[in-house]
Amino acid sequence: MTAVAGPHRARALVRRPVPRLAEGIVTHIERQPVDYTAACKQWEEYVGALEGHGFDIVEVPPAPDCPDSVFVEDAVVMFRNVAVLTRPGAESRRPEVAGVEPVVESLHCSVNRIRPPGTLDGGDVLKVGDTVYVGRGGRTNAEGVAQLRAIVGPLGATVVPVPVEKVLHLKSAATALPDGTVIGYPPLVDDRSIFPRFMPVPEESGAHVLVLDERTVLMAADCPETAGRIEGLGYRVVRVDVSEFECLEGCVTCLSVRLRELGT
Repeated sequence: MTAVAGPHRARALVRRPVPRLAEGIVTHIERQPVDYTAACKQWEEYVGALEGHGFDIVEVPPAPDCPDSVFVEDAVVMFRNVAVLTRPGAESRRPEVAGVEPVVESLHCSVNRIRPPGTLDGGDVLKVGDTVYVGRGGRTNAEGVAQLRAIVGPLGATVVPVPVEKVLHLKSAATALPDGTVIGYPPLVDDRSIFPRFMPVPEESGAHVLVLDERTVLMAADCPETAGRIEGLGYRVVRVDVSEFECLEGCVTCLSVRLRELGT
């Protein structure tokens, strides 16, 4: 993989899992064994699915001392051509951000950052058009939300705080389909009334969709009922196995950061 992307193609930032992966932080679930070899295979298949759908892969250098670094989404938030380097709520994850900075700079993004005492994890940021929902809970604090609003508000974004208490991140409970409908697993969504359009799904991992294009989404392989419902809406569903990462509260969204043309 290279860090060279075509001028008009979608790009995806990814970061390889490191041998210390199994030491990653677990907050809301019981710790389970993680098979590093299997995780590497699943990661390759995930990246292959992105490549197969036209994404140029931009690989962030591995961070051997950071077990959770494969979850690259938490280190940077993109809005148009602006990269917001985060300040993760877990102090042990903050060193992950340094390796992302030169990569987004090489892509000619405008770079901003969350500063103390603010904390922000990228997994708490759900973009639906120009509305940016931000989970405020264990990893992202009010100051982090305020700083993000100050950065993206002048670009036309409306930042909406969302309470998150039952899961690690907002996108652990809810994501959005290409038409802007927010989908979520009801037992884990603190306040669904915040979202103008909300569709409940029957499986926890079914709440996690990664938009590939206006008609296609990427989902985990272990939510067949939800996938069927989404296909029934007219979408194509690409399925990948991310079970090893689910053992660490990961999902399909947190393994990449997608940039489309100007970084939207």
